[in-house]
Amino acid sequence: MKKRIKPISLKKVKRYSVKGRKSKVDASCLGTPLSKDSTIEDFISSLPDVLAAKDLKEVVQAIVKARKQDKQVVLAMGAHPIKVGLSPIIIDLMNSGIITAIATNGAAIVHDFEIAYAGHTSEDVAESIVNGSFGMAKETAQLLNRAIKQGAKKSKGIGYSVGELIAKGRGFANRQLSIFYNAYKLQIPATVHVAIGTDIIHMHPECDGSAVGKASHLDFRLFTSVISELDGGVFINLGSAVLIPEVFLKAITLSRNLGNRVQNITTVTMDFMRHYRPAVNVVHRPTLSGGRGYYLVGHHEIMFPLLAAAVKNSL
Repeated sequence: MKKRIKPISLKKVKRYSVKGRKSKVDASCLGTPLSKDSTIEDFISSLPDVLAAKDLKEVVQAIVKARKQDKQVVLAMGAHPIKVGLSPIIIDLMNSGIITAIATNGAAIVHDFEIAYAGHTSEDVAESIVNGSFGMAKETAQLLNRAIKQGAKKSKGIGYSVGELIAKGRGFANRQLSIFYNAYKLQIPATVHVAIGTDIIHMHPECDGSAVGKASHLDFRLFTSVISELDGGVFINLGSAVLIPEVFLKAITLSRNLGNRVQNITTVTMDFMRHYRPAVNVVHRPTLSGGRGYYLVGHHEIMFPLLAAAVKNSL
């Protein structure tokens, strides 16, 4: 006959006092309400000291520590941060001596140029791709391609060449809003890492693939020099899902291959969702031998101004 199964008895369960138990969260970690006259410092301090809020606080302190010790704080990004209005905040961090180097993809120079030259950017791709007019802005292609070709002849990278174009060219009524102009003016390394065919200026007759390749490779070498000095510093990947994580992984490998100590580093990816390459190539792999990586999830137009304000306040 089959044995009948009965509900287990709970009378002999072994228990302990909750007061003596080790716990992950205690009263000191809890958030606090803000008053109407609270400052940004009050806001950061009021955040619960757990999970993403704890990570944000630690990233802020890592940046503050790096700059107090005169270490590199590198901002690498795609073009989206420019399109969502972050250029003035990034430029302010450059002028404040907080950001020490900039690295971008090829699309960033397009939007940076158009803001400086025309005062607006970001066309409606869904609408313009139907009739084949997407990316066919004449001045954007002509002037940027000309700058890249002239820069390549002088053995200058794309970032420097675009900054020089906006600094010395005519018609740039909004040059003060250009990241590359300000990098040129401040003599901050600004590098552009291009994949041929990804940017609208590659569709125009002025594009010279050999010049683009030469200038972008010069920028890769310059970027690697910056990364060679990253020990004790901070690397931020703001919204690049593929290109910047791949370039960063190669640059840090090359730096270490050439005998540079790049171990005690803080790496940060900031994006509105999690991606594979930023997680492994920025946050995880480069910090295996020292330092720490963070992945802060949230919209650029909210998270980055918050980080910037917290860092400036702490410094």
